[in-house]
Amino acid sequence: MKTLFSRNLSILTFAGIVLAAQGSVYAQSKTGSKKISAPPSADLNYAIKASQKGLSLDGTAIVHWTADAQQYSIVTETRASLLGKILDAKSEGSIDSFGLAPNTSTEKRFRKDPTTTTFDRQNKTITFSASSASYPIKGGEQDRNSAAWQLATLARGTPFKSGATIPMFVAGQKDADPWTFKVGKQEKISTSLGQLITQQFSRTVKDAGKDQKVDIWLAPSKEWYPVRVRITEPNGDFIEQTIDKITPKS
Repeated sequence: MKTLFSRNLSILTFAGIVLAAQGSVYAQSKTGSKKISAPPSADLNYAIKASQKGLSLDGTAIVHWTADAQQYSIVTETRASLLGKILDAKSEGSIDSFGLAPNTSTEKRFRKDPTTTTFDRQNKTITFSASSASYPIKGGEQDRNSAAWQLATLARGTPFKSGATIPMFVAGQKDADPWTFKVGKQEKISTSLGQLITQQFSRTVKDAGKDQKVDIWLAPSKEWYPVRVRITEPNGDFIEQTIDKITPKS
């Protein structure tokens, strides 16, 4: 339980959605005419539930999202009801024509040493404190903290049509991997804030036998904030995070 819960909570606090893989480098295509509009700054509280091998676990997370026209930061803290704090994560960087442009991403997981992923904009490389891997920066690359917020930033600029696909290259703690999200139909979900109409974004899974299924729900009526994220393992185990409270920053 500890392994699954702490490993997957990075994405659930919008700290990422990548497996350890050494795929070929992939760059997101330039946004072109698509407008960039980062969500307004806010603190977001989430309730977490998980299931592994029939066992249940719950917890909470808070995301401190700060953004203006030039820069952003995401600071997250996740706690499990039985273990206390299990994750501190932070992503910060600028905002460019592709959307969010991370400079650094740091993570401190339960009983693990902290790690840093660096996006060296001058030398156009992504490097990792936890490995010797490196990847070129071509534009649009994200880290585990920023991936879902990049979707929100793009959707706020020009909402996606159902069926559209969104390529994204996401860096984790040790390496990076190409992902593709597919835009689903609008869906009503139940939250502590009431019934919310959402747009679902799902990871395109190539191998259902080994790949995680990742679903993200953004709420247009709530500034397109991520209001639910669910990770499902091939064996059926899952972790889900649902919005509990949103506090706008002045």
